[in-house]
Amino acid sequence: MMQPSLAMSPAPSAVNDNRVVAIRVWLLAVAALVFILVVVGGATRLTESGLSITEWKPATGALPPMNEDAWLNEFDKYKAIPQYAQRNLGMTLAEFKTIYWWEWTHRLVARLVGFAFLVPFLFFLWRGWVRGPLAGRLAGIFGLGALQGAVGWWMVASGLVDRTEVSQYRLATHLTLASLIFAALIATAVNLSPRPALGTERVPARIRFSAQFLLLLVFIQIYLGALVAGLRAGLLYNTWPLIDDAFIPDATRLWFETPLWRNFFENALTVQFDHRMMAYALWFLAVLHAFDVVRSIRDGTAFNGAITLAIAITIQAAIGILTVLSQVQLSYALIHQAMAMIVLAIAVVHVSRCWQATAVPG
Repeated sequence: MMQPSLAMSPAPSAVNDNRVVAIRVWLLAVAALVFILVVVGGATRLTESGLSITEWKPATGALPPMNEDAWLNEFDKYKAIPQYAQRNLGMTLAEFKTIYWWEWTHRLVARLVGFAFLVPFLFFLWRGWVRGPLAGRLAGIFGLGALQGAVGWWMVASGLVDRTEVSQYRLATHLTLASLIFAALIATAVNLSPRPALGTERVPARIRFSAQFLLLLVFIQIYLGALVAGLRAGLLYNTWPLIDDAFIPDATRLWFETPLWRNFFENALTVQFDHRMMAYALWFLAVLHAFDVVRSIRDGTAFNGAITLAIAITIQAAIGILTVLSQVQLSYALIHQAMAMIVLAIAVVHVSRCWQATAVPG
């Protein structure tokens, strides 16, 4: 008689493959939630809703005001900060509720991201599905997420006393850290991908380097974009290809802050100009990289990644131009921010695939 315990049990390799698939799906699902979080965060910034909740309550803050008295209490707290007195004096309770819901939703999604990561991670650890370097990497990602929560409040706190908006330095740090977490989730998932054919794909060393360099430039461009948002610089110069009536503005307007370095972070003209120049450089280098890959590799995952990245950056540049010309219309601005994360995801996958392939000189 056939032994049912042996006949009905999957092979050990099949079990392991199923575990890897489950972990990859989990990581990509969390990455999707981070993507949503970044877009909602962008809407919160663009609607100037981020200071509507003036306290950090990681646990009890998950519940919104439940009655009229609670709403009035939250509104009174908002009335005590400079933003209300200098920008929203006379705001109605109904108007306050609109900005409150944006910020509450942003914080709710952030909590959901933490829950969606931590609970499965603990389960996988308990079952022994993740161990060694993978467990360490996942723990590191969770640590970045916890740090991000603290950085988020650090950012909000900068606008509660002496300012009517959050610090652009802290906003840029907040977005860049979110982007790093997003990239780490995707890279970890891609590196778990079972693709045996990749071992036969050959990628020249310069292609690897240029792919990594493009990824670095994408991170820098995201940081610069956050500075533009933090200074509301996109509302000040709404022409293209000229900015301040010139392709390259007058040096006296670009560099009037002292010391000189402050212009890169506090001069709205310089910050938007830097963001534009980086966009041009990123587009040119992405296209150049794609041509190099086409000439050197001709097919394979690195080939597809380079072409896809160049196309995505081209689309993002066009959306950026439309955003400027529209005077940062909410729909264009949100598409621009979402597309930035898509470009980042493509760049991360491209770098991962290049490193999974066999390196050759050149």
